[in-house]
Amino acid sequence: MRRLSQVRARVETWRGLESRVRDLLDLVELAAAEADEATAADIDRDTTALEKQLDDLEFQLTFSGPYDDRSAILAIHAGAGGTESQDWAEMLLRMYLRWCENRGFSAEVVDLMPGEEAGIKSATVEITGEHAYGYLKSERGVHRLVRLSPFDSENRRHTSFALVEVLPEAADAAEVKISPDDLRVDVFRASGHGGQNVQKNSTAIRVTHLPTGIVVTCQNERSQHRNRESAMRVLEARLIEMELHKVEEERVKMKGEHVSAGWSNQIRSYVLHPYKMVKDHRTAQETSDAQAVLDGDLDEFMKAYLKSTMGAP
Repeated sequence: MRRLSQVRARVETWRGLESRVRDLLDLVELAAAEADEATAADIDRDTTALEKQLDDLEFQLTFSGPYDDRSAILAIHAGAGGTESQDWAEMLLRMYLRWCENRGFSAEVVDLMPGEEAGIKSATVEITGEHAYGYLKSERGVHRLVRLSPFDSENRRHTSFALVEVLPEAADAAEVKISPDDLRVDVFRASGHGGQNVQKNSTAIRVTHLPTGIVVTCQNERSQHRNRESAMRVLEARLIEMELHKVEEERVKMKGEHVSAGWSNQIRSYVLHPYKMVKDHRTAQETSDAQAVLDGDLDEFMKAYLKSTMGAP
């Protein structure tokens, strides 16, 4: 039923566009016959609007992957570098939460591990919205920050790294088969900055998937039951992502490509000193308005990447 609803909406959009084109052609004939300048101005305005809608529809073709229409789970991990990298990870978390807010997406932080002094060591966010995974898959990889460190007493320039993972949420429980016998569930108290316990009761959950070794923790909810539900959704998403990696590795082997993975896969640089620039190394898309990007203005970077991958297997 969900698939039927999506297809019906798509057909109605194209039929509506076809109708608008017919009306516009009739208006062109009328303007040509009467040499009406006011009508010609209306034609220019409507043509511009149609071109924009066509451009948007063309971009929708980039969401052709099997999971692109789903919600997403986004994970951020600070790299080596202590407080500096942990602060950068928190800046990225704020950037993506702002992006979600700008698009009207729902974002819930289900797990957050604070840094020792500032920032975060890691965070996991559930993001719900149309094509959330389709958009956010463009953000997978290592993000690099260059700036004058606010944590350096000598105000020196530092380079920091953080890893962003993006996983598609499972559509339903039946999609990923997880046997209870394959799980080890540990319960502990949620912790805050410096490692101190922030709750008296043990509500935080750590789920270990024994066959794969995947470990998921969730501690942001005050209910143990809610934390367990969140942890299972993240685990299901990680298992789906593992299958996607297997398919990609087989494709790479067949084509004889070399693909860097993990921390070596730097996708974007954010330079705040000695000049301001954000540049995507995959598409060469760049802007000097680094603050706007850090405030969640990511659409142009996402669109450039997704258009560059159209037609890729």
